Amino acid sequence: MNQFGGSWTEAKMEIIVSYAKAYLTIMNKQSWVKTLYFDGFAGSGLIVSDGSDEIKKGTALRILDIVTPKPFDIYYFVELDSDYKEALEHTISTKYPQRNTHVVQEDCNQKIVSMAKFLNNNKNHRALAFIDPYGMSVNWKSIEALKNLGIDLWILVPTGSGVNRLLKNDGNIRDAWIIRLENFLGISKEDILKHFYKRQTTNTLFGEETQLKKEQNIILRIGELYKKRLNEVFKYVSESFIMRNSNNAIMYHFMMATNNPNALKIANHVIKPKYKL
Repeated sequence: MNQFGGSWTEAKMEIIVSYAKAYLTIMNKQSWVKTLYFDGFAGSGLIVSDGSDEIKKGTALRILDIVTPKPFDIYYFVELDSDYKEALEHTISTKYPQRNTHVVQEDCNQKIVSMAKFLNNNKNHRALAFIDPYGMSVNWKSIEALKNLGIDLWILVPTGSGVNRLLKNDGNIRDAWIIRLENFLGISKEDILKHFYKRQTTNTLFGEETQLKKEQNIILRIGELYKKRLNEVFKYVSESFIMRNSNNAIMYHFMMATNNPNALKIANHVIKPKYKL
């Protein structure tokens, strides 16, 4: 079973389930539309808290539980871990045999691109996608493949738990980390340094020296940049649900990107009671 990640895990699941119910209510009025739910990191379907025997349903099973106003027409669950994939597949086959489900053991990046091709070829389909990645495992090129498509994309961005940890205070970032940042953010090393660092000149015994120093409020800057990048692919991006750890440090930004203005209103509505900086 997946480990329960803290209070934000429950809040995150509540947000996506609330949005899915509103989404299906709207789609139920459009008889020509076929709905697809896509989960890029579906897990085992069940989660357990540290130090507790309490078992809870994960997002995948909570979405499958939705029957009003209607279920999704297609469910597509992606999970790279073979044990989690098999556990989810078993639960679905025994508890939800009537649903049109697909559970695959693949890399999420490949399946996002495949979904984009599917939506391009099936114009009567609309997708709700939930991307809750392990670290910085979603490449920006995968997100770009969704441009101009009928999809509402909820994505958890590891602003504090991922990106910020690779941005060293003095700008001396390992080459391997730069590659990860470039793949995740979709911008060059030069732009990364320009966006997240400022140059400071100091007088030393041997003359002036210029050094890089990380900008203030860096995690919020990361969230703002990712939102801006999403706005280059989608017309609208919601406010972010800010997730903090027990020390009140920001770990994630959870946001939704869409091409539908009504979807944006719904997303901000379900985030608002939980949204805080």
